[in-house]
Amino acid sequence: MIFCDSTAKNVEITLLKMLPAIWALARTYAPWITLPFAAVVGFIGYNFESILSDKYTPYKPSIEEQRDERQLKELNELMSAKIPSFPGVDKLEDKKFVPKSIFEKNLSPQLVREKS
Repeated sequence: MIFCDSTAKNVEITLLKMLPAIWALARTYAPWITLPFAAVVGFIGYNFESILSDKYTPYKPSIEEQRDERQLKELNELMSAKIPSFPGVDKLEDKKFVPKSIFEKNLSPQLVREKS
């Protein structure tokens, strides 16, 4: 029994003497120790979240698109109330005044094609 107590005390004293060296190693190799641990925790969390969460997000128009549509609708109602419809005038809802691509902007007269 006395033999066990002295051995335990020797191990404890040895560990106390080794403590600065252990802290130095832990401080030096902290990235090598924490990176795999963080990767495992992140992998588990990512998969756990994908199991629990809903992956379907329905499309919702942006606030700017909703505002533009509302303003066009209000302007169209205002214009139709004040001015009768003319056969040669396009509606604002058709958005024919907006070019489909950047290449339709600022064309020289030689490059303009007649729409048929």
